[in-house]
Amino acid sequence: MSETELDDVEALADLADLARDCAQDDDSVLIFIEQEDAWFAIVRVDGEEDPRIFVSDGAAAARSSYGSVLTDELVDQAGESEFGDLEHLLDDSEEAEEPDDDAEPLGSVPVGPLGDSHLLVEFGLASDRLLALSGEGAVPGDALEEIAEALGCGEVLEAVR
Repeated sequence: MSETELDDVEALADLADLARDCAQDDDSVLIFIEQEDAWFAIVRVDGEEDPRIFVSDGAAAARSSYGSVLTDELVDQAGESEFGDLEHLLDDSEEAEEPDDDAEPLGSVPVGPLGDSHLLVEFGLASDRLLALSGEGAVPGDALEEIAEALGCGEVLEAVR
């Protein structure tokens, strides 16, 4: 684990490339990102596979430049998998329902945890524990410390802070 300069990261692909450059023998690389105790993110890069992302609070992360790179990707992925192209399911005679004014608009980023909560299971950190560390009242810095300790890299995280 090391601290990496993120000034040149404009897209998730840039972040994944940085991680791959740090990898040894195609090992998994974990990237911990924390924004002023407002949110944290973990990005897991395994070789040439698509990065896996978890963000503790999507709405908070979307308000920052680094976070929006992650949340935009997650919202795009959710749109493709959850909503997809459903127009073909509507009969021409059926009218579309009026949108609910209180409903969250498509494409917006939800408040709370977002992404793959299972990305650390293989390292011994259960999904429900990761979600609990992201819940209301959780402190992102403390959560990352606890995650790093559970993964056996707490001292390394502390050294780069």
